[in-house]
Amino acid sequence: MRVRCSRRDFLLTGAVLGAATFIAPREELRGQTTGTAVGPKPAGVVRAVSSANGLRATDRAMELMRQGTDPLDAVIAGVNIVEDDPNDMSVGYGGLPNEDGIVELDASVMYGPTAASGAVAAIRNIKNPSRVAKLVMDRTKHCLLVGNGALKFALAHGFKKENLLTDKAREAWLKWKETMSDQDNWLPAQIKKLPEDLQPVMMTHGTINCLAINEAGVLAGVTTTSGLSYKLAGRVGDSPIIGAGLYVDNEIGAAGSTGVGEANIRTCASFQVVEFMGQGLSPEQACLKTLERIADKARRWPKSLGLTDAGGRPTFGLNFYALNRKGEFAGATMTGRSTYAVHDGQKNGLRDCAFLFKA
Repeated sequence: MRVRCSRRDFLLTGAVLGAATFIAPREELRGQTTGTAVGPKPAGVVRAVSSANGLRATDRAMELMRQGTDPLDAVIAGVNIVEDDPNDMSVGYGGLPNEDGIVELDASVMYGPTAASGAVAAIRNIKNPSRVAKLVMDRTKHCLLVGNGALKFALAHGFKKENLLTDKAREAWLKWKETMSDQDNWLPAQIKKLPEDLQPVMMTHGTINCLAINEAGVLAGVTTTSGLSYKLAGRVGDSPIIGAGLYVDNEIGAAGSTGVGEANIRTCASFQVVEFMGQGLSPEQACLKTLERIADKARRWPKSLGLTDAGGRPTFGLNFYALNRKGEFAGATMTGRSTYAVHDGQKNGLRDCAFLFKA
């Protein structure tokens, strides 16, 4: 039995439409298509949409949905592949640790037909937080469990404690510690330069989000992450926050995100993407309009956060992925070029994201 987690009316449609938003110069906008009214879903539409690191997830989710598996179980099984992969250092096993060298994971799930949701945050020693999040949804009256409480809950349901810090992640963490300051008691780094495969992962805020719809029109989504690398212990990003890192409304669509979680938490961004789709915008338009609103708000955030340049333009990475109930989908990024994964029922592959700003 799925427990309903009531949707909060924390954004008013009129206020959203009436608010002034920051509009990037015309040459810097992409994907200005006409709005698409939300209506009945065409029969037979099956889709799986994910962040770029989710090609295996979309492929697995599609395979399972074709076998009759519920979309939520399908997307969770899909992201489990990434959670189990030590070479993806932003999710699950092998994820980069917090500043103390401990891997802490966050995840959320949401089921469209019932609006049920579940999440865990800052959970340690459990490889698949997405599966624990589903248990929170299915077996409790709560929406979110954190820290040691989330760990105890997982252990009570048969999960096994594991050391999630791989040798590769430990090497990157030690390099980070040795190069943070010349005023501490650490000697200069023993390894002057990290191996090439570790260079891109010194600082990450990667995540995997996966959304799906089946032939019956059932929408579901999951977001899972190891969070910002070398974060303060106990830091929680947007991934386990319903309405920030994930939101699903079966009458409209689903949305999720990857990137700097604090920006999403401050703006309830995934909820906003779904609301914009409900007002008739296409998934691409909804993602871009949400990015515009975030860019406008970022200009007012304290400069000490380091999230904008001298002109007030966002310097942080942020991506959205959206899927409406008609099976239309999109990905969009704040700045530059990015890709996302889609299985459209015929082919699984990467597609270009729309972008708000040129690089």
